Amino acid sequence: MRIGYTLGLGLALLPTAALGHAGAGWIGPNEVWHAWTLDPLVLVPMALGWWLYGRGMAREPRFRDSRAVAFAAGMALLALGLVWPLDAMGETLFSAHMAQHMVLTVFAPPLLLLGRPAGPVLVALPIRLRRTMAIAARKLRRWIEPLLGPTTASLLHGAAVWAWHAPVAFDAALADEWVHRAEHASFFLTGLLFWAMVLRAVRARDRMAAPAAAGALLFTLMHSGLLGCLIAFAPEPLYAYGIRPTAWGISPLTDQQLAGLVMWVPAGFAYIGAGVGLLALWLNRMTPAEHHVPGGAFHKG
Repeated sequence: MRIGYTLGLGLALLPTAALGHAGAGWIGPNEVWHAWTLDPLVLVPMALGWWLYGRGMAREPRFRDSRAVAFAAGMALLALGLVWPLDAMGETLFSAHMAQHMVLTVFAPPLLLLGRPAGPVLVALPIRLRRTMAIAARKLRRWIEPLLGPTTASLLHGAAVWAWHAPVAFDAALADEWVHRAEHASFFLTGLLFWAMVLRAVRARDRMAAPAAAGALLFTLMHSGLLGCLIAFAPEPLYAYGIRPTAWGISPLTDQQLAGLVMWVPAGFAYIGAGVGLLALWLNRMTPAEHHVPGGAFHKG
């Protein structure tokens, strides 16, 4: 099980070599459909991930189709964030940039991990390479395992989100392509760790794993919502987009307000939904005796 999570994280990391913008300059409404990011550093790893996963699913009929649906949805979202014009639009609109961040941190990682790619990928590989990958996964697990606790995973993810949205760091990422890649890579990596922790709690035998992960989700909901509010209600533009949003007919401040709402609302629903699901799972696993509340406040009899 642990090796499976490690390999799943490894496959999901294939596209991280190109987590940057296309660098195509300002993109207006008339140019948006011509601004696809056809970067080999994006397309080749994604195509390799699709091919390995599809080959493994075809070879082993015992893998459930629901896995493939989740993995396909996650890869489609990565394509939305890294290939579709949303990537190039992030050079012009802070709100588009923020939407890309939400794809990389909140929505694509859990879907990729729900696809549980370790099994299909191992089946797709030659037998000798499978053994090599299993050995490598055991070694990598020693480094990843301490990072998958609810406190550690949520703090690492939160630190990445807050640090990169500091105006100095964000503006540096806008100005330099390699800094931009580092920004997006850290979002995606910490997002994978965070959601791997959440999903592992679903399958954990420890009954307290689910409420602990739900607490981490609540913490992330609160601090990311606070950051979204600070961005949305700031009285003036915080980042170095200048007059770029006017190419879309909106002011820089309006664009920033939209970006804050993008961080605040869609991500908030995702965290709330996951937290409620974990708590429902925890309650469902409790024995009748554990459901009893002393004093009769919530229990008759």
